Amino acid sequence: MNKLRTTLDMIRFEHTVFALPFAFIGALLARKGLPTAWQTTWIVAAMVGGRSAAMTFNRIADLQYDVMNPRTRRRALPRGTLSMRFAVVFTIAMSALFIVSAWQLNLLCFYLSFPTLAILLLYSYTKRFTSLSHIVLGFAVGCAPLAAWLAIRGAFAWPPILLSAAVMFWVAGFDLIYALQDVEFDRKANLLSFPSKFGVAPSLRLSMLFHAATVLLLVRTAMLANLGWMAYGGIAIVGGILYWEHRLVTPQDLSRINVAFFNLNGYISILLLLTFAGDILIR
Repeated sequence: MNKLRTTLDMIRFEHTVFALPFAFIGALLARKGLPTAWQTTWIVAAMVGGRSAAMTFNRIADLQYDVMNPRTRRRALPRGTLSMRFAVVFTIAMSALFIVSAWQLNLLCFYLSFPTLAILLLYSYTKRFTSLSHIVLGFAVGCAPLAAWLAIRGAFAWPPILLSAAVMFWVAGFDLIYALQDVEFDRKANLLSFPSKFGVAPSLRLSMLFHAATVLLLVRTAMLANLGWMAYGGIAIVGGILYWEHRLVTPQDLSRINVAFFNLNGYISILLLLTFAGDILIR
């Protein structure tokens, strides 16, 4: 049980709340109702496998930096509470779960699982050579609703593409805020996060721009999917939460980053799931 708790902490399992609700929204939009138990099971398995593989691989790739960073040096691998061998085996096992789950859904998902897994894993290295790593992370997480749509329909369409774009900008926006904690360390370690290269104020402005794009893309998604007042009400509340998030974190006061990152963004994904699902199921 201790090892299980340590593993869940290593992959930040509670952060699944950021992506899984959007996968459910994608599935609900595709079915115009509830997906089957088979589809739901394998969508959840794919999400757990892909995210667990990505997070564990990130800990492996960043170990040399996590050891030096005061904020991260108490993670499982730097402390030695989990071994490198365990992390490698766990990454392989979760990658296999992701691919098998995609295969159980349909052939298109199976074929796309390989480039998708490459994006999920290779994101970990992007901060070494580009300041756009936040966008890459957003794209990786943003695949969730489109992937769930493809699991149901087996074909591309604009509503899930726009919803995925909304998630991409949402994640990139709050990752910019989260990265403010490591500005000085990233500069010393020659890591090219956007905040370390351009500073705090420009990062917050870009984050605000990304979140404005999120709201606009959510509105356009609701329009194309012919959703009703409940979905639009959820989007309006999300716009208010994002506005409040940017009131909490300012260039002069970074003390509430964790509140903005963990609490408010967790509310956003759950709120959108409830309002979109309610709208779809009622209609």
